Amino acid sequence: MTDPVLARLQSDRTDIVARLRALVAAPSVSTDSAYRDGMAAARRILLSRLKESGFDNVGELDAGGHPAVYADWLGAPEAPTFLVYGHYDVQPPDPLDKWDSPPFEATERDGRLYGRGVSDDKGPSSIALETLAAFLSVEKRLPANVRILLEGEEEMGSATLPDLCRRFSDRLVADAVLSADGARWRADLPSVNVGSRGNSGYEISLRTAAKDLHSGRFGGAVRNALHEMAALLASLHDADGRIAVAGYCDGVEDVGAEERSRVAAIPFDEAAFFEAIGSQAHGEPGYSTLERLWNRPTLEINGMWGGYTGEGAKTVTPAEAHAKLTTRLVTGQDPAAVGRALEAHLRAHCPPGVDLTITENHAGTAAYSVPPDHPLLLAAEGAIEATLGTAPVRVRVGGTLPLSDIVRRTLGLDTVMLSFSTADEDFHAPNEFFRLSAIDEGLAAWVHLLRTLGTQSPEDYAPFRHAPAGSER
Repeated sequence: MTDPVLARLQSDRTDIVARLRALVAAPSVSTDSAYRDGMAAARRILLSRLKESGFDNVGELDAGGHPAVYADWLGAPEAPTFLVYGHYDVQPPDPLDKWDSPPFEATERDGRLYGRGVSDDKGPSSIALETLAAFLSVEKRLPANVRILLEGEEEMGSATLPDLCRRFSDRLVADAVLSADGARWRADLPSVNVGSRGNSGYEISLRTAAKDLHSGRFGGAVRNALHEMAALLASLHDADGRIAVAGYCDGVEDVGAEERSRVAAIPFDEAAFFEAIGSQAHGEPGYSTLERLWNRPTLEINGMWGGYTGEGAKTVTPAEAHAKLTTRLVTGQDPAAVGRALEAHLRAHCPPGVDLTITENHAGTAAYSVPPDHPLLLAAEGAIEATLGTAPVRVRVGGTLPLSDIVRRTLGLDTVMLSFSTADEDFHAPNEFFRLSAIDEGLAAWVHLLRTLGTQSPEDYAPFRHAPAGSER
């Protein structure tokens, strides 16, 4: 017999897609102030949908940046409480000329819906919201208590989320976080994400003279800022790609035999992986590609510039050079300690007569792992297996979900990800898309999960509650 809530969702599928299209049409780019009206438009859509769905306390939570959207339903005192998370902000659409259809007009092609933010994270968030709304419509209640938090700054590093969690901690009391963000690893393999790497970001600048100089009159007699930057950045790794910064990997837990065996058993076509991106394997010796992506730290150069980059030639010896760096951190690494090690290395390798400026773009997020026996994780795995017919493999995310570390520190909560976007859907790039089949899979899985959560007790989560950082609990 078909679940009545799932039956409602299946009959409402056309309208669900239409509402997703309308949300994609709101250009909610958080990092660019030119899109402020688009951010407000997305919030209005979400607030209206939550109110008409029957949630309580619908409104905005503001901690000084882009406000978050909040709502709750707390009518099941015998059941656990879950903070359901998503984000409504999206990446900039640039470069616009690389899109095959307008980025803020959701366009269907070959079973896919194309548009900026449709996969990251408006499609997955909509699946969660539509499922919750269907329960309230059909059964006038939810199986468990739910608080909804839709962030507006995830794509710019969740800058004010820590302050928001502390300021509104009484509105965010829960037993665990259920995230609609955090894409599936592959479309052909059921999986559940059990952890993510942390990160931090820096910008460095070098100055070798008071101004750019004529390369004929001064070349060979003064330092070239770009030459010095190239040498400084090259010092960060050895020839094999191993990080060469002293102290950078302090605290890193080596991948144990059991974990290496588990990762090795995951079906993975390495040749096809690199062929798809037109590249070849390279990185820290002694580790497989998946181990490098999930279990080892990185130090990446994201951009470097200086001198003349326009059309034609300009014979100058540049006086300034700049670069942007980001880290990906693993369990055991302290972002602040990593930052100190990196700064010490850069200063030690910067030659005399060169001025070095280091700017921290964001303070850093630690790596996160969900406890392997967490009841929400087990319930999510059961929902995926019931929906897709195969037990999911546990994988990690090479990227960073700031939420997981932030809510662990500020609220003492663990996070489990149940997203139905997929890592190959070109989010952050032109022609981002969302598989329409994921809507059907996601709705079924969320219905199954919520039914399961309704059978649990708050006591099931007691062993997994943590004291927030700085708390005396």
